[in-house]
Amino acid sequence: MTGPFWGPPTSYLNFCEEDYVISRYVGEIVNTLSSLTFVLYGLYGLATSSTFPRGPRLVSYLGLMGVGICSGGYHMTLKYHTQMADELSMHLLTTPLIYRLLTYKVTPERTRTVGIILSILFTIVMVTHMVMDEFLLHATAFGLSVYIIASRGLRLSKQVPDPHARALISNASIFGCLSFATGYALWLIDEFACQYLIQARHTIGLPFAFLLEFHGWWHVLTAIGGYAAVEIVNILTADNVSTKSIDSLAWPVPQMTKLMTGRRASVGKTA
Repeated sequence: MTGPFWGPPTSYLNFCEEDYVISRYVGEIVNTLSSLTFVLYGLYGLATSSTFPRGPRLVSYLGLMGVGICSGGYHMTLKYHTQMADELSMHLLTTPLIYRLLTYKVTPERTRTVGIILSILFTIVMVTHMVMDEFLLHATAFGLSVYIIASRGLRLSKQVPDPHARALISNASIFGCLSFATGYALWLIDEFACQYLIQARHTIGLPFAFLLEFHGWWHVLTAIGGYAAVEIVNILTADNVSTKSIDSLAWPVPQMTKLMTGRRASVGKTA
């Protein structure tokens, strides 16, 4: 096989998947394809909406799809500029969700203030990250954004009047957090146990070696968590909250939510 179609990698992060093993056109095939999970969930959300989303709801779905497109482009080319696009897209997903949660049922003045503050913080983080190659600020800001979305969403879910709907939405939020946390754990393993993972892949051989591409699983699990976050924010900021809101969501969110709700109810009855 001739050299990489995109030229030598220039990104300063290169994950555990071996480069250009399958094709000279795709640097990391599993990481590239698994990134498309974000796009699929975003398209599903758009396709199953009762009316075509507008404004902040549309931005949330586009942000989810944008993460997948930018991540796929990064892992396909392994270039510095596509890495920056990938990391930028993560904040383009979380920032609108934070805005929607912090401006729900507040005054127009508060809404404008929140919008201005978030815009300034977003600009500072991304300019600092791209100009200074400062990864810690980007990672800290993203982690803090995920925490704000999770904590604020759980707090709003407690205000849902119907107890069954409240339990479903709360458990959907918890499942989304668990999915994200599991993905992050696999991300860490992929980072710090890379040598052992590569040896195990070579021993197992294709196609089962693909199952040990843990960064790809990070994409899948965070796509589930991100999709759950978008839909939970949609539900919590809607006028009417019902159990049907959870039923229409993409796999595995409704299935896991009902499983968790049923188990917690069973524990409550036997306690």
